[in-house]
Amino acid sequence: MTPKPDGKPVLSGTDLLHADDEVPRGLEVAPSISVTTTFKQPNVWDPNLTLETLNPWNPEKHVYSRYTQSVSTRVEKVLSKINQGYAVTYASGLAAAYAALVHYQPKRVAITGGYHGCHMVLDIYKRTRPDLVVIGIDDEFQDGDLCWIETPLNPRGVCRNIQYYADKVHAVGGKLIVDATFAPPPLQYPFKWGTDMILHSGTKYFGGHSDLLSGVLVAKTKAEWDQLWFQRTFLGSMMGSLESWLLLRSLRTLHLRVPRQSETATALAQWLSQASKGNAADGIPAGIIDTVYHSSLQGKDANGWEPSKQMEGGWNATFAIVLTSKELATNLPHSLQLFIPATSLGGVESLVEHRVASDPGEDPCLIRLSVGVEDLEDLKDDLRRAFQKISSTKFKL
Repeated sequence: MTPKPDGKPVLSGTDLLHADDEVPRGLEVAPSISVTTTFKQPNVWDPNLTLETLNPWNPEKHVYSRYTQSVSTRVEKVLSKINQGYAVTYASGLAAAYAALVHYQPKRVAITGGYHGCHMVLDIYKRTRPDLVVIGIDDEFQDGDLCWIETPLNPRGVCRNIQYYADKVHAVGGKLIVDATFAPPPLQYPFKWGTDMILHSGTKYFGGHSDLLSGVLVAKTKAEWDQLWFQRTFLGSMMGSLESWLLLRSLRTLHLRVPRQSETATALAQWLSQASKGNAADGIPAGIIDTVYHSSLQGKDANGWEPSKQMEGGWNATFAIVLTSKELATNLPHSLQLFIPATSLGGVESLVEHRVASDPGEDPCLIRLSVGVEDLEDLKDDLRRAFQKISSTKFKL
């Protein structure tokens, strides 16, 4: 990470392309797709060879793809470099979430809101730990608590103060894990604010093309990485070979995609916010939009904390709007042409979701927008036409 003249961080394209240079490979320029699960052993069996002597961080040879293989090793080198830690990859974001619980083995988890899938993982983990207690992040903490915050928060895209919760949980000897899926580098660097571990659904911005499942945990130390790698080996939750290759390909353009998505989404959120003030604005009929949620619209909190300090590289590219009726929200996604009505986020194509369709507990008037790399004015035109269409339609629901 290097600063721009304005002091904001820049995600280095050099790092994305060359952080994995030390990993042995052939003469090809683009990484080869390796689908083998097992590797020929060049020498007779060595009775002193154990998992610990395989050196999985810098493997000189591969034995079995559940341990290491070339492309997944390369992916983890790149992810480690850009996240300023030691990255372990998993088969999905929820697999990474479960691995974090196995690693920390908390007696209590403090979590409030956020992605409903993580709450489902907690419910499943509780089957193995019936004594696990789940509290809110603003409750009082105890020794050994694991505080789990997501920032920016799914689906609204608003920020939480990482340093505040880091100080709070560390004061009682607990740990903080931050789900930073909505704000990958260069937007946010959670280790700067006291995080103990970073979680990402690599399916989203790291993958960036809606074509792979991936999860990532980033530890602060190599010793903790070793523990996570060993645990993952026997949880059996590593990425597949093809997914690793797709992820490595995608990471090469992260520094081009995410800043563009951030800039466009911020402009859209602020444009839509103006239209929510009660009057017709720039072709958007009055009375359609109730509220726009986006970290750029937050301002200071009650303690004077500003999200811009934490979101130092730009604002998140996924955010939410609340329409004035359930009927409007139901009809908006399929009235758009450029925004694709689908779940997930972070891809190069813009997506729109009536969020209650994925999360039954969500506000039925809420729409989540994931902004891709299309031109800003084209996305504005698409939204404008759709708002005009649904405002003139008589709903039969």
